[in-house]
Parts: sequence; structure tokens; C-alpha cells
Amino acid sequence: MLKKSILLIFNFLFFTLAYAWQNIPPVRTGADQTEKYFSILRGKRIAVVANPTSRIADTPLVDSLLHSGIRVVKVFGPEHGFRGNASNGATVADSHDPATGIPIVSLYGKKSMPSRDDLQDVDIILFDIQDVGARFFTYIITLQHVMQACANFHKPLLILDRPNPNGFYVDGPVLEDALRSGVGLQPIPIVHGMTIGELARMINGEGWLLNKAKCDLQIIKMVNYTHATVYTLPVTPSPNLNTPLSILLYPGLCLFEGTVISIGRGTERPFTMMGAPALAGKYTFHFKPVSIPGMSEHPLYQDSVCYGIDLANYKTDQLRIKKQINLQWLMECYQAYPWKERFFDASQNKQIGNFDKLAGTSMLRKQIIAGLSEKEIRKSWEPALSRFKRKRKKYLIYPE
Repeated sequence: MLKKSILLIFNFLFFTLAYAWQNIPPVRTGADQTEKYFSILRGKRIAVVANPTSRIADTPLVDSLLHSGIRVVKVFGPEHGFRGNASNGATVADSHDPATGIPIVSLYGKKSMPSRDDLQDVDIILFDIQDVGARFFTYIITLQHVMQACANFHKPLLILDRPNPNGFYVDGPVLEDALRSGVGLQPIPIVHGMTIGELARMINGEGWLLNKAKCDLQIIKMVNYTHATVYTLPVTPSPNLNTPLSILLYPGLCLFEGTVISIGRGTERPFTMMGAPALAGKYTFHFKPVSIPGMSEHPLYQDSVCYGIDLANYKTDQLRIKKQINLQWLMECYQAYPWKERFFDASQNKQIGNFDKLAGTSMLRKQIIAGLSEKEIRKSWEPALSRFKRKRKKYLIYPE
């Protein structure tokens, strides 16, 4: 883990210096522009939706607010918790932050939405969480639930916007209504190409809140950001997305979590590989998942050797050129797996499971089983995907 942290810091410094050498002004996140929102917060009782990615420069957001005399009365924590020490999918309980004593209300445990009681002593909610641009990444589901609570109980929501590392493209099937779940709530494609602020505008504008309610929404916009900006996250967005490569590969590889194929949970570099014990003899690359506290306590195929594909040297510029998730790996592993009737049975995969919910459609699974080509599969995503792209443009804050 130390090596990965050093690598992430190196990448962040490299790109920061690269921007300086090219005279490209660095991105200023919403959180970093304190001159634009501290005055809004002063004198109010603040609830913060936050995790370890919520920072002003190098200091945790909540700590900075408190040091500035802003009254934070509670924190709402998403998946992985406020301090980011809970594994993927693990239920997070209410608690008190040991560093500040502030009560923490979990939105990834007994409930997913703030209640009336939770908001009685709150004047305004501040939302600052780093997203990665994939429909099944649960922070945008938390966003919609918080927006719903704000609309229900007449509380304003202030969003500190952050870059989308996968914001340079839009791709995948659009979620079908019948497959809404905890890993997909909005009718958007797998890769939506929007920041948190832009998506919040779409949720409001398209009437996606219950009873078409409207959230009183204000966004602190970024400076010097475009959707083409190459941006390396200074803080990992979740324990298992711990490298820039894993973040870029995540939208395509997360689909494997609805199959019998491991994507490297239980290793030091999840979402940069794929494999299973049954693929022995098909591939030479291998890895052995183990229990890693705070990342994956009970990974698929724990303590068993998995054989498959190593993506450590994958050139991510291919993603920027094609602007498409890679379906070939999924199709290849299905063809290589000896017991095809079991491939989409994720009953033993306790991480996420249910391929159709992840894909947002039952068609993709059936198409892979039927042996359709990638071109044929992509054609079936239309016209819904093109409709979404046109709709998306109405809510963009930043240039393409």
C-alpha cells in the first residue's frame, strides 16, 4: 500500500509540474475557492457530505471549516465511511468522528437518505466528494438521495465541484427503469461524462427526484477545467481504486463483478487485472487474492490462484482516442471460461453481483452469450445513448 501511495503522489506531482511547464493554469476545485463559499456558510449550522477526498488543498474539508470558525454540526458519510476505512460494500454504522467529536450519520448502512430528524438542526448541506464518472459508483447515488432529502425538507444544497477523471467520454447502455438499484439509480449510460455539479443539475432539470421535486442547488464551479483536462486525483476515491490506471479502467472492469471473474480485489492493485482459477491453462499470468483489511476482507477466490489478463502496462491513451469502454476483455473471458452457464452467476461474488444491474440492461449478458460482435452490441445501445448525449449538453458547466 505504501508503494501505491508513493506512486499516486508521484503522478500527482508529475502532472502538476507538466501543467506548469506548459503554462497551463492548474485546475482549482470548488473546495479550493474558499473565497466563494465561506461567506455563505458563516453563521449557519452546516452538515457536510464528505469522505477522505473532501479537502481544501492538503487539509480535510471538515478540519479546515472548523479551523475557520464555521460550525459543522454533523457529517453524512457515504460508502467506505467519512474517513474511508470501510471496505467496499460494507455496512457503515453511525458514529462520532474521533478527531473532532462531530456526529457521523451513515448513508451507507440502515438508511441511504438523511431523515427529517437528521436535518432539524441543519441550515445548509455542503456536498464535496470526488466521483469517478461511472453510473455504478455509489457516490452519485448518495448525491441523488441527499438532493431528495434537501427537496423534501426544504434545505439548500451547496456542491463544491471536482473534476471527473473519466469526463472525456460518454459510453455504454443507458440504465433501464426496471434495473434501478443501489448500483444504478439515474437513467444514464455507464460512463456519463459529467461532474458531480453537472449531474446534479441534470437530476434537478430532468425531474428525477420523487414527485419531480426540485432541490435548492448552488454549485461552486471549478476554474481552468474542461472535459478534456487530464487530471490525476490527489487522493484515491475509494480503497480499491488506488492508482490512476484503476480509475480509468474501472468503468469497463466493474462489469466483471457480475460474473465469476475476479478483477483483482484482494491484491495491491485491484481493477488492473482479471482472472479465475478455472482459467488455468488458458493464461500464464496469475495472482492470488488475500484478505486485506480496509480494502477487501473476503475477496472472490480468497487464497486461490487465479489465471487471466494483466493490464498493468495498458496504455490509457487508447481510451482517450477511442472514447469507449473495452468490451473485448469481457467477451474474451466469457469465451475462455470452460463452464459458460456459470459465467454470469455471481452468487459467490459478495462484492457487488448481478451483471444486469451493473450493465443497466439484460441485453448485454444475452448478447455476449449469443456471440454477437462488439459492433452489433454497440448498435443496440442506440438511440438511447445519442439521446442522452444531446440531453447532457444542456447541463454542462465546462467546455468539452
